[in-house]
Amino acid sequence: MPSNIVLVTGVAGDLGGKLLARLGNNPGFERVIGVDTAPPAKSVLQRMGHAEFVRADIRNPLIAKVISTAEVDTVVHASCTAHPAGPSRRAAVKEVNVIGTMRLLAACQRSPLVRKLVVKSSAAVYGAGARSQAVFSEDSELIPASSSGYAKDAVEMEGYVRGLARRRPDITVTLCRFANIIGPEVDTVLSRYFALPVIPTVFGYDARLQLLHASDALTVLEQATLEDHPGVFNVASEGVLTLSQAIRRAGRVGLPMPSAVVPSVGKVLRGARVVDFSADQVRLLNFGRVVDTRKLKQEFGYTPRWTTREAFDDYVAGRGLRPVLDGGRLAGLAGRVLVAAATGQASR
Repeated sequence: MPSNIVLVTGVAGDLGGKLLARLGNNPGFERVIGVDTAPPAKSVLQRMGHAEFVRADIRNPLIAKVISTAEVDTVVHASCTAHPAGPSRRAAVKEVNVIGTMRLLAACQRSPLVRKLVVKSSAAVYGAGARSQAVFSEDSELIPASSSGYAKDAVEMEGYVRGLARRRPDITVTLCRFANIIGPEVDTVLSRYFALPVIPTVFGYDARLQLLHASDALTVLEQATLEDHPGVFNVASEGVLTLSQAIRRAGRVGLPMPSAVVPSVGKVLRGARVVDFSADQVRLLNFGRVVDTRKLKQEFGYTPRWTTREAFDDYVAGRGLRPVLDGGRLAGLAGRVLVAAATGQASR
Protein backbone atom coordinates (compact mmCIF):
# COMPACT_ATOMS: atom_id res chain seq x y z
CA MET A 1 0.00 0.00 0.00
CA PRO A 2 1.59 3.33 -1.03
CA SER A 3 2.39 6.06 1.46
CA ASN A 4 -0.10 8.91 1.61
CA ILE A 5 0.75 11.23 4.54
CA VAL A 6 4.45 11.35 5.42
CA LEU A 7 6.23 12.87 8.39
CA VAL A 8 10.00 13.51 8.17
CA THR A 9 12.11 14.30 11.23
CA GLY A 10 15.41 16.18 11.22
CA VAL A 11 14.51 18.54 8.37
CA ALA A 12 16.86 21.27 9.65
CA GLY A 13 19.71 18.97 8.62
CA ASP A 14 21.00 18.68 5.08
CA LEU A 15 19.70 15.19 4.31
CA GLY A 16 16.32 15.57 6.05
CA GLY A 17 15.73 18.96 4.45
CA LYS A 18 16.47 17.75 0.94
CA LEU A 19 14.26 14.71 1.46
CA LEU A 20 11.41 16.99 2.57
CA ALA A 21 11.80 19.08 -0.60
CA ARG A 22 11.91 16.04 -2.83
CA LEU A 23 8.85 14.41 -1.26
CA GLY A 24 7.03 17.77 -1.23
CA ASN A 25 7.30 17.94 -5.00
CA ASN A 26 5.88 14.45 -5.46
CA PRO A 27 2.16 14.74 -6.33
CA GLY A 28 1.61 11.18 -5.16
CA PHE A 29 1.55 12.27 -1.52
CA GLU A 30 -1.53 13.90 -0.04
CA ARG A 31 0.55 15.62 2.63
CA VAL A 32 4.24 15.86 3.60
CA ILE A 33 5.19 17.25 7.02
CA GLY A 34 8.68 18.11 8.20
CA VAL A 35 9.41 18.48 11.91
CA ASP A 36 12.43 19.85 13.75
CA THR A 37 13.30 22.38 16.43
CA ALA A 38 14.61 24.75 13.73
CA PRO A 39 13.33 25.42 10.20
CA PRO A 40 14.98 23.92 7.13
CA ALA A 41 17.53 25.89 5.15
CA LYS A 42 16.24 28.74 2.97
CA SER A 43 17.04 26.76 -0.17
CA VAL A 44 14.74 23.99 1.07
CA LEU A 45 11.91 26.36 2.06
CA GLN A 46 12.00 27.89 -1.42
CA ARG A 47 11.55 24.59 -3.24
CA MET A 48 9.66 22.25 -0.95
CA GLY A 49 6.48 22.23 -3.02
CA HIS A 50 3.36 21.38 -1.06
CA ALA A 51 5.35 20.13 1.95
CA GLU A 52 4.93 21.98 5.24
CA PHE A 53 7.15 22.59 8.23
CA VAL A 54 6.00 22.15 11.83
CA ARG A 55 8.30 23.31 14.62
CA ALA A 56 8.24 20.37 16.99
CA ASP A 57 10.70 18.58 19.25
CA ILE A 58 10.63 14.79 18.98
CA ARG A 59 11.84 14.65 22.60
CA ASN A 60 8.48 16.10 23.63
CA PRO A 61 5.51 13.71 24.00
CA LEU A 62 3.47 16.20 21.93
CA ILE A 63 5.02 14.61 18.82
CA ALA A 64 2.34 11.93 19.29
CA LYS A 65 -0.35 14.59 18.83
CA VAL A 66 1.26 15.77 15.60
CA ILE A 67 1.27 12.22 14.22
CA SER A 68 -2.30 11.41 15.27
CA THR A 69 -3.83 14.76 14.29
CA ALA A 70 -2.27 14.71 10.82
CA GLU A 71 -3.20 11.01 10.39
CA VAL A 72 0.37 10.18 9.39
CA ASP A 73 0.86 6.72 7.86
CA THR A 74 4.62 6.90 7.10
CA VAL A 75 7.38 8.21 9.38
CA VAL A 76 10.92 8.86 8.16
CA HIS A 77 13.27 9.31 11.11
CA ALA A 78 16.26 11.22 9.72
CA SER A 79 17.38 13.17 12.78
CA CYS A 80 19.77 10.67 14.39
CA THR A 81 23.29 12.13 14.59
CA ALA A 82 26.19 9.67 14.54
CA HIS A 83 29.03 12.22 14.58
CA PRO A 84 28.34 15.95 14.84
CA ALA A 85 30.59 17.88 12.47
CA GLY A 86 31.61 20.52 14.95
CA PRO A 87 31.85 20.76 18.73
CA SER A 88 28.47 20.21 20.38
CA ARG A 89 26.96 19.42 23.75
CA ARG A 90 27.07 15.66 24.14
CA ALA A 91 24.05 15.56 26.45
CA ALA A 92 21.83 17.45 23.99
CA VAL A 93 22.80 15.22 21.06
CA LYS A 94 22.20 12.08 23.13
CA GLU A 95 18.76 13.35 24.12
CA VAL A 96 17.75 13.75 20.49
CA ASN A 97 19.26 10.41 19.47
CA VAL A 98 17.94 8.30 22.33
CA ILE A 99 15.09 10.11 24.12
CA GLY A 100 13.81 11.60 20.87
CA THR A 101 13.74 8.20 19.19
CA MET A 102 11.93 6.66 22.17
CA ARG A 103 9.23 9.36 22.08
CA LEU A 104 8.83 9.11 18.31
CA LEU A 105 8.55 5.31 18.29
CA ALA A 106 6.09 5.38 21.19
CA ALA A 107 3.93 7.74 19.14
CA CYS A 108 4.16 5.40 16.13
CA GLN A 109 3.18 2.44 18.27
CA ARG A 110 0.10 4.21 19.62
CA SER A 111 -1.13 5.38 16.23
CA PRO A 112 -3.11 2.68 14.40
CA LEU A 113 -2.65 4.57 11.11
CA VAL A 114 1.16 4.35 11.02
CA ARG A 115 2.10 1.48 8.73
CA LYS A 116 5.67 2.32 7.67
CA LEU A 117 8.82 3.49 9.47
CA VAL A 118 12.07 4.42 7.72
CA VAL A 119 15.07 5.00 9.98
CA LYS A 120 18.42 6.59 9.13
CA SER A 121 21.11 4.83 11.15
CA SER A 122 24.88 4.57 10.82
CA ALA A 123 27.42 1.90 9.91
CA ALA A 124 29.29 3.18 12.98
CA VAL A 125 27.20 0.67 14.98
CA TYR A 126 29.70 -2.02 13.85
CA GLY A 127 32.57 -0.19 15.52
CA ALA A 128 36.18 -0.15 14.36
CA GLY A 129 39.09 -2.00 15.90
CA ALA A 130 42.08 -4.24 15.38
CA ARG A 131 39.89 -7.36 15.63
CA SER A 132 36.98 -6.08 13.56
CA GLN A 133 35.77 -7.97 10.52
CA ALA A 134 37.27 -7.05 7.17
CA VAL A 135 33.74 -6.54 5.80
CA PHE A 136 30.58 -6.13 7.90
CA SER A 137 27.25 -7.64 6.84
CA GLU A 138 23.84 -6.69 8.22
CA ASP A 139 24.05 -9.73 10.54
CA SER A 140 27.37 -8.69 12.10
CA GLU A 141 27.49 -8.02 15.83
CA LEU A 142 27.00 -4.39 16.80
CA ILE A 143 30.04 -3.24 18.78
CA PRO A 144 30.38 0.56 18.91
CA ALA A 145 33.91 1.91 19.16
CA SER A 146 33.28 3.43 22.59
CA SER A 147 30.83 2.89 25.43
CA SER A 148 29.60 6.48 25.53
CA GLY A 149 29.97 7.91 22.04
CA TYR A 150 27.52 8.82 19.32
CA ALA A 151 27.76 5.36 17.73
CA LYS A 152 26.53 3.92 21.03
CA ASP A 153 23.43 6.09 20.64
CA ALA A 154 22.77 4.53 17.24
CA VAL A 155 23.01 1.02 18.75
CA GLU A 156 20.47 1.98 21.43
CA MET A 157 18.22 3.57 18.84
CA GLU A 158 18.24 0.42 16.73
CA GLY A 159 17.27 -1.59 19.80
CA TYR A 160 14.16 0.57 20.22
CA VAL A 161 13.36 0.13 16.52
CA ARG A 162 13.55 -3.66 16.86
CA GLY A 163 11.27 -3.46 19.90
CA LEU A 164 8.66 -1.54 17.91
CA ALA A 165 8.87 -4.08 15.08
CA ARG A 166 8.11 -6.88 17.57
CA ARG A 167 5.18 -5.03 19.13
CA ARG A 168 3.73 -3.79 15.85
CA PRO A 169 4.49 -6.44 13.20
CA ASP A 170 2.01 -4.69 10.91
CA ILE A 171 4.45 -1.76 10.48
CA THR A 172 6.95 -2.08 7.63
CA VAL A 173 10.31 -1.10 9.14
CA THR A 174 13.27 -0.14 6.93
CA LEU A 175 16.54 0.58 8.73
CA CYS A 176 19.40 2.04 6.67
CA ARG A 177 22.93 1.92 8.03
CA PHE A 178 24.73 4.66 6.12
CA ALA A 179 28.47 4.79 5.63
CA ASN A 180 30.10 8.19 6.14
CA ILE A 181 28.20 10.60 3.89
CA ILE A 182 30.22 13.06 1.84
CA GLY A 183 29.51 15.65 -0.82
CA PRO A 184 30.17 19.27 -1.79
CA GLU A 185 27.39 20.65 0.45
CA VAL A 186 27.56 18.21 3.35
CA ASP A 187 29.03 19.36 6.66
CA THR A 188 30.37 16.27 8.41
CA VAL A 189 33.34 15.27 10.54
CA LEU A 190 35.16 13.86 7.51
CA SER A 191 34.40 16.82 5.25
CA ARG A 192 35.96 19.14 7.85
CA TYR A 193 38.82 16.74 8.55
CA PHE A 194 39.93 16.51 4.92
CA ALA A 195 39.65 20.28 4.52
CA LEU A 196 42.37 20.84 7.15
CA PRO A 197 45.57 22.02 5.44
CA VAL A 198 47.62 19.65 7.59
CA ILE A 199 45.81 16.44 8.49
CA PRO A 200 46.80 14.61 11.70
CA THR A 201 47.05 10.84 11.31
CA VAL A 202 48.24 8.06 13.59
CA PHE A 203 51.72 6.79 12.82
CA GLY A 204 51.68 3.23 11.44
CA TYR A 205 48.00 3.16 10.38
CA ASP A 206 46.40 3.60 6.97
CA ALA A 207 42.69 2.83 7.31
CA ARG A 208 40.36 1.73 4.52
CA LEU A 209 37.52 4.21 4.16
CA GLN A 210 34.19 3.51 2.46
CA LEU A 211 32.04 6.56 1.75
CA LEU A 212 28.56 7.39 0.44
CA HIS A 213 27.66 10.34 -1.76
CA ALA A 214 24.92 12.54 -0.31
CA SER A 215 22.81 12.16 -3.48
CA ASP A 216 22.82 8.37 -3.12
CA ALA A 217 21.84 8.64 0.56
CA LEU A 218 18.94 10.89 -0.41
CA THR A 219 17.76 8.53 -3.15
CA VAL A 220 17.81 5.54 -0.80
CA LEU A 221 15.65 7.35 1.77
CA GLU A 222 13.25 8.48 -0.95
CA GLN A 223 12.97 4.97 -2.40
CA ALA A 224 12.38 3.51 1.06
CA THR A 225 9.54 6.02 1.52
CA LEU A 226 7.95 5.32 -1.86
CA GLU A 227 8.29 1.53 -1.74
CA ASP A 228 8.07 -1.19 0.91
CA HIS A 229 11.50 -2.63 1.74
CA PRO A 230 11.38 -4.23 5.18
CA GLY A 231 14.70 -5.09 6.77
CA VAL A 232 18.14 -3.73 7.60
CA PHE A 233 20.37 -2.48 4.79
CA ASN A 234 23.98 -1.37 4.65
CA VAL A 235 24.18 1.68 2.39
CA ALA A 236 27.61 2.55 1.00
CA SER A 237 29.40 3.16 -2.28
CA GLU A 238 31.50 0.62 -4.14
CA GLY A 239 35.21 0.50 -3.45
CA VAL A 240 37.42 1.99 -0.76
CA LEU A 241 40.10 4.63 -0.34
CA THR A 242 42.94 4.34 2.11
CA LEU A 243 43.42 7.33 4.37
CA SER A 244 46.71 8.22 2.70
CA GLN A 245 45.11 8.07 -0.76
CA ALA A 246 42.29 10.37 0.35
CA ILE A 247 44.75 12.88 1.81
CA ARG A 248 46.71 12.97 -1.46
CA ARG A 249 43.55 13.31 -3.56
CA ALA A 250 42.47 16.25 -1.42
CA GLY A 251 45.86 17.90 -1.88
CA ARG A 252 46.44 17.94 1.86
CA VAL A 253 49.55 17.21 3.88
CA GLY A 254 49.42 14.23 6.22
CA LEU A 255 51.10 14.59 9.62
CA PRO A 256 51.69 11.17 11.23
CA MET A 257 51.98 11.33 15.01
CA PRO A 258 52.12 8.89 17.91
CA SER A 259 48.73 7.60 19.02
CA ALA A 260 49.25 9.05 22.49
CA VAL A 261 49.37 12.57 21.04
CA VAL A 262 46.17 12.32 18.97
CA PRO A 263 43.68 12.90 21.86
CA SER A 264 45.46 16.18 22.69
CA VAL A 265 45.27 17.25 19.05
CA GLY A 266 41.57 16.37 19.08
CA LYS A 267 41.01 18.61 22.09
CA VAL A 268 42.76 21.48 20.33
CA LEU A 269 40.58 21.05 17.22
CA ARG A 270 37.42 20.92 19.35
CA GLY A 271 38.52 23.91 21.37
CA ALA A 272 39.12 25.89 18.19
CA ARG A 273 35.61 24.87 17.07
CA VAL A 274 37.04 23.32 13.92
CA VAL A 275 35.95 19.69 14.08
CA ASP A 276 34.62 17.28 16.72
CA PHE A 277 37.49 14.81 16.62
CA SER A 278 35.96 12.16 18.90
CA ALA A 279 37.40 8.84 20.07
CA ASP A 280 35.04 7.05 17.64
CA GLN A 281 36.50 9.01 14.75
CA VAL A 282 40.08 8.32 15.82
CA ARG A 283 39.39 4.58 15.81
CA LEU A 284 37.76 4.82 12.38
CA LEU A 285 40.80 6.64 11.00
CA ASN A 286 43.05 4.01 12.58
CA PHE A 287 41.28 0.84 11.57
CA GLY A 288 38.71 1.83 8.92
CA ARG A 289 35.37 0.15 8.22
CA VAL A 290 33.94 -1.54 5.12
CA VAL A 291 30.39 -2.93 4.76
CA ASP A 292 28.81 -5.46 2.42
CA THR A 293 26.17 -3.87 0.18
CA ARG A 294 24.90 -6.95 -1.67
CA LYS A 295 21.59 -6.85 0.19
CA LEU A 296 21.08 -3.21 -0.83
CA LYS A 297 21.53 -4.14 -4.49
CA GLN A 298 19.72 -7.46 -4.56
CA GLU A 299 16.80 -6.98 -2.13
CA PHE A 300 16.38 -3.22 -1.90
CA GLY A 301 17.05 -2.82 -5.61
CA TYR A 302 19.47 0.10 -5.56
CA THR A 303 23.08 0.41 -6.68
CA PRO A 304 24.80 3.65 -5.63
CA ARG A 305 25.60 5.86 -8.62
CA TRP A 306 28.84 7.15 -7.13
CA THR A 307 31.81 4.98 -6.14
CA THR A 308 33.76 5.89 -3.01
CA ARG A 309 36.51 7.43 -5.12
CA GLU A 310 34.06 9.40 -7.29
CA ALA A 311 32.16 10.64 -4.23
CA PHE A 312 35.37 11.85 -2.61
CA ASP A 313 36.57 13.54 -5.80
CA ASP A 314 33.21 15.32 -6.13
CA TYR A 315 33.59 16.58 -2.56
CA VAL A 316 37.11 17.86 -3.32
CA ALA A 317 35.99 19.58 -6.54
CA GLY A 318 32.80 20.98 -5.01
CA ARG A 319 34.62 22.42 -2.02
CA GLY A 320 37.28 23.93 -4.28
CA LEU A 321 40.11 22.31 -2.33
CA ARG A 322 43.49 23.16 -3.77
CA PRO A 323 46.82 21.46 -3.05
CA VAL A 324 48.43 22.92 0.04
CA LEU A 325 51.85 22.57 -1.54
CA ASP A 326 52.44 23.72 -5.12
CA GLY A 327 53.50 20.72 -7.17
CA GLY A 328 55.93 22.68 -9.36
CA ARG A 329 57.71 24.27 -6.42
CA LEU A 330 57.86 20.95 -4.59
CA ALA A 331 59.33 19.24 -7.66
CA GLY A 332 61.87 22.05 -8.06
CA LEU A 333 62.91 21.76 -4.42
CA ALA A 334 63.22 17.99 -4.72
CA GLY A 335 65.33 18.45 -7.86
CA ARG A 336 67.68 20.86 -6.09
CA VAL A 337 68.05 18.47 -3.18
CA LEU A 338 68.90 15.60 -5.57
CA VAL A 339 71.42 17.73 -7.45
CA ALA A 340 73.05 18.83 -4.20
CA ALA A 341 73.18 15.25 -2.97
CA ALA A 342 74.68 14.06 -6.26
CA THR A 343 77.27 16.90 -6.26
CA GLY A 344 78.27 16.11 -2.70
CA GLN A 345 78.61 12.41 -3.54
CA ALA A 346 80.78 13.18 -6.60
CA SER A 347 83.13 15.44 -4.66
CA ARG A 348 84.00 12.73 -2.18
